[in-house]
Amino acid sequence: MLNNIGLPGLLLIAVVVLVLFGRGKISSLMGEVGKGITAFKKGVDDGGKELEETLAEDAKDVTPSDEDKV
Repeated sequence: MLNNIGLPGLLLIAVVVLVLFGRGKISSLMGEVGKGITAFKKGVDDGGKELEETLAEDAKDVTPSDEDKV
């Protein structure tokens, strides 16, 4: 059903939303969405860096110690 909306249907939906909520409300909502996306990306990047640091520490620990040589 949603496959047949097309460009005129999307424009009609956009106009109705704009009339119902107003330009100010929509712009503030989009600003909050943008902040949320930015925070999500930062969290993903921080998680990746933390994972890389953990893997790097594990790689340092694989060298045999003096006790293993005996």
